[in-house]
Amino acid sequence: MTQTLTIRRPDDWHLHLRDGSMLKAVLPETARHFARAIVMPNLVPPVVTAADAAAYRARIMAALPEGMAFTPLMTLYLTEETDPADVKAAAESGLVTAVKLYPAGATTNSASGVRDFDKVRPVLETMAEIGLPLCVHGEVTTPEVDIFDREAVFIETVLDPIRRATPGLRVVMEHITTRDGVDYVAAGGDDLGGTITTHHLIINRNHLLVGGIRPHYYCLPVAKREEHRLALRAAATGGNPRFFLGTDSAPHLTHLKEHACGCAGVFSATNTMSCLAEVFEQEGALDRLEGFGALNGPAFYRLPANEETITLTRGDPVAYPPVIETDDGPVTLFDPGFPLHWRVD
Repeated sequence: MTQTLTIRRPDDWHLHLRDGSMLKAVLPETARHFARAIVMPNLVPPVVTAADAAAYRARIMAALPEGMAFTPLMTLYLTEETDPADVKAAAESGLVTAVKLYPAGATTNSASGVRDFDKVRPVLETMAEIGLPLCVHGEVTTPEVDIFDREAVFIETVLDPIRRATPGLRVVMEHITTRDGVDYVAAGGDDLGGTITTHHLIINRNHLLVGGIRPHYYCLPVAKREEHRLALRAAATGGNPRFFLGTDSAPHLTHLKEHACGCAGVFSATNTMSCLAEVFEQEGALDRLEGFGALNGPAFYRLPANEETITLTRGDPVAYPPVIETDDGPVTLFDPGFPLHWRVD
């Protein structure tokens, strides 16, 4: 029997679009299903100023195929030299929707990130005053901390002190991967939200390492133990409005993933909605997919939910292409490891 599910058009609250030929190739994969997306600023060089954000937004809109409707929500890359006045002006003009904090060295193109958090305190205080959210990559990068413990240590030593020192600062803990992250966001109050990726709902660290290294499952934060994946699934499907979708879809050329020092990132924009419908169905929570994908994020960001809708239909397995072609080579699409029966009509 055919099943259908109609929900408001979703948004992606954590997305990498890159630039140049990569941007041109991957943007339609997001715009096909998503109305808006928080666009990450970790280009080379990064999107640091309002002028940078305006220029990047113009390149995104120029790459958008005719007939597609999509709104990029721009962010600024927080550095120790970021000017609070520039941030305030960019926010008040509507140009930017958030500021992104990368601890230096935490992930792809994060070398310009923050090392001394005291140096960014004036920016954070300005953001608290105007209600501009701070999106955080929640990992410490000190070498003595095990990579599987980075998120929990970040909460204790960086995030919680920042929030205590800056009352009113609105924070999104992005791509949470642990029970620690789930518990912290759930208890954090109305000024704290958390995004969860598609792939972290599906894979644990065994998928990455058992039977050989699977480079297309390598991401940062790295996938954790099964107990953490189950905590993420419970959070995403449980109806708590503090959790919402941020795919962290991060395209890299296939040959740079399958490399002696492969890039971190999972590209999932093309099949995310099919994957999520499968996950929510497995959890008996299809009625909560709209909240996670289309309602909770706009509510946190104080934006209206989309009026348009999409319809998903359950039937025979969907045959997604294994790669997306770019002018520079292919990008491998996330493989959930099970058939996807839900398609977006």
